[in-house]
Amino acid sequence: MKQSLQLRQSQQLTLTPQLQQAIRLLQLSTLEMNQEVARLLDENPMLEREDDHAQSYAHGDAAASSPTENSSDASADNEAPQHHEEEWRQQEEWNEPSFSASGASDDEEESRTEVVADNPSLREHLIWQLNMSQLDARDKNIIGLLIDALDDNGYLAQPLEEIAELLPEQLDITLDDLETALTQLQHLDEPGIGARTLSECLALQLKALPDDTHCRDLALRIVTEHLNLLAARDFTKLKKILSCDDAALRAAQELIVQLKPKPGAEFEQRAADYVVPDVIVERHQGEWRARLNQDAMPRLRVNQMYANILQQRGEKNAQQLSGQLNEARWFIKNLQQRFDTILRVSQAIVERQRHFFEHGEIAMRPLVLREIAEQLDLHESTISRVTTQKFMLTPRGIYELKYFFGSGIETKTGGTCSSTAIRALIRQFVSEEDTRHPLTDSRMSEILAQQGILVARRTVAKYREGMNILPVNLRKSL
Repeated sequence: MKQSLQLRQSQQLTLTPQLQQAIRLLQLSTLEMNQEVARLLDENPMLEREDDHAQSYAHGDAAASSPTENSSDASADNEAPQHHEEEWRQQEEWNEPSFSASGASDDEEESRTEVVADNPSLREHLIWQLNMSQLDARDKNIIGLLIDALDDNGYLAQPLEEIAELLPEQLDITLDDLETALTQLQHLDEPGIGARTLSECLALQLKALPDDTHCRDLALRIVTEHLNLLAARDFTKLKKILSCDDAALRAAQELIVQLKPKPGAEFEQRAADYVVPDVIVERHQGEWRARLNQDAMPRLRVNQMYANILQQRGEKNAQQLSGQLNEARWFIKNLQQRFDTILRVSQAIVERQRHFFEHGEIAMRPLVLREIAEQLDLHESTISRVTTQKFMLTPRGIYELKYFFGSGIETKTGGTCSSTAIRALIRQFVSEEDTRHPLTDSRMSEILAQQGILVARRTVAKYREGMNILPVNLRKSL
């Protein structure tokens, strides 16, 4: 084979560290972004918060600098980087690995600590009750063993036989001791705690009610013997077995519905997810407008004191500070670019979904990422990053930006209807239905067809299940 030498010309896009940082910042949530800001503030002395600078200046800690120097530096940091805009468009087709950070701010930790202090856990609450009782020390210790074996919902999932086998023989705790301790635990002032099944949990709560409670005995018989029939809404068979009429069965059902199937759930201490909206939507002079939430925007600037020190030092001795100065400036620009892009995308969404803000979910129109990408001359991957874990505060509530995107279904007139609007209609149908004769999926499909929306029965079932709406047989009542 004859060898030859050929010259080929090709173009290749290289992602600089600055562009990689821009991509990473764009896909971070507000919480993750604040964590990234905190990390850089700790690592880079050239970067500081504007409020920190103002506070230091007020206390005489800031280095003396002329107004001209401050003004020139601020304008240099806040200028619109046209070259950076071009690079941003070039890098949109790249998919970089996602960046995630964990942790919480001091304020969040303090808030969480206060919640824990005010609301004891299930174990703490039961131990407190146990210490207030008149039981002897041995009984308290055995009941304490059972309390430690409860799950988050207050159930004793582990059989007493297994617990007895795990205990050391020298403790001399028998199965009868555990059964007695369980009975004592179940009679604390949280009825239902310590149950081993749902039936037992509901029965314990019914037994704790006054004896003269209307239809208590009937409800107790249902939960102990016929709970499956009640769950299946087989009222005809229940009335036949229990020899009762509609009124009595309805009263017993209402009594059971008021019980707590998970009595320990209210004591669960789970970290709350705090959503900080990135964008706020308001009506101004008849038009809906989006604006950035200033509380979600960290205000950063270059530390002028260190920048002045850098100018006074030689190039050879200032290499590290120079790199940190460039890093600080790029980070400020990339952060500003992030918020500018979020605002542009949000405003485009608001313009296309203005009927939602006027009339609600029923007026939601079909929207895909490509439409916004073409309007703003951005790549779909950029729109996807912007709309993930970014939230919009509206008069109707807080929504993730992705919420406003959805496929469309054809109508008889040749148009399209948003899947979100169809879900809203199904929810409305169910809320207004006669519970004695609830609507089937087929019937809801027919009603939608009468309104010009062609939706198959299986599609209605899919949307209904996605909204956690029970099937027709489980929505039926007396």
